[in-house]
Amino acid sequence: MFSFIKKKPPESPNPSTESNPIPVTELPESDTATSTEESGPGFLARLKQSLSKTRSALTDSLSSLILGRKTIDQSLLDDIETQLLSADMGIEATDHIVKSLTQKMDRKQLANPEALLDSLKAELTTLLRPCDVPLVISTAKKPYVILVVGVNGAGKTTTIGKLAKRLQKEGHKLVLAAGDTFRAAAVEQLKVWGERNNVPVIAQPTGSDSASVIFDAYQSAVARGADVLIADTAGRLHTKDNLMQELEKIVRVLKKLDPSLPHETLLVLDSTTGQNSLNQARSFHKSVNVTGIALTKLDGTAKGGMVFAIAKELQLPIRFIGVGEKVDDLRPFEAEQFVNALFADT
Repeated sequence: MFSFIKKKPPESPNPSTESNPIPVTELPESDTATSTEESGPGFLARLKQSLSKTRSALTDSLSSLILGRKTIDQSLLDDIETQLLSADMGIEATDHIVKSLTQKMDRKQLANPEALLDSLKAELTTLLRPCDVPLVISTAKKPYVILVVGVNGAGKTTTIGKLAKRLQKEGHKLVLAAGDTFRAAAVEQLKVWGERNNVPVIAQPTGSDSASVIFDAYQSAVARGADVLIADTAGRLHTKDNLMQELEKIVRVLKKLDPSLPHETLLVLDSTTGQNSLNQARSFHKSVNVTGIALTKLDGTAKGGMVFAIAKELQLPIRFIGVGEKVDDLRPFEAEQFVNALFADT
């Protein structure tokens, strides 16, 4: 063990959660309970259902607004702007879309409301397309290290379990690191995922130094010949500088092992927090250079418009979206598919 790793219990981001039981819905399900559809009409229908609240708040309202008008004028565009902002799309993304539509209106490229709706759909797809970058596990980097970060309650540990199952199905050999040493429930939850999928979980007692756990897990992954190491971290408020510094320490420790580590820093964002998730993304990206995003709980929110806000400002790859509680409800993000699901039946 390196001398720079000191095993002292750091400040707990949320000590009151240590004794909390593991929620039943966050435990892994058996394979027989899951769907095997990865894409196509079946998954589009599933995605449409999962985005029903956002679709109701955003695209259904927009469709009614646009198709209910006989003429396209500045008043209609003002109403569209208001609707986009109310759906948590953010100022930058909304401004970009409305300006583009205004230019097309001035050039008389929008002949009727149907053309305006099609143009809006195209603008939204174009906005998301730079974020449509799937996670690719490089076989040249072994073990490929994925560091998972985010605030309390975003769904990091559950996302790790689902991601591990996905990668295991792709033929990868995995090791998990229980780096959330502040919450005993988080360690136990990860162990359940590991036991169900026969994936080793490297853990230390509650209160141990997270960097130490992840260091040991890396050494174990190397010794086992693992293809991928997924490391959990403690949920921390992005506004707490000392807690963010602990996260930066983990990255420094990994870089002492290999300057290229971590290969992926995956930020898990809770979609139900709306615009606050953009603030989280800014802070985590500044501290640890986020390379990908997983959006959880899209099935339970009307604030899915925040996807466009993140895409416009940060243009970070959106690796996965969470559309339900089943083990295979963590799906790769596809921009066109996402927008099609939002505009289904319009």
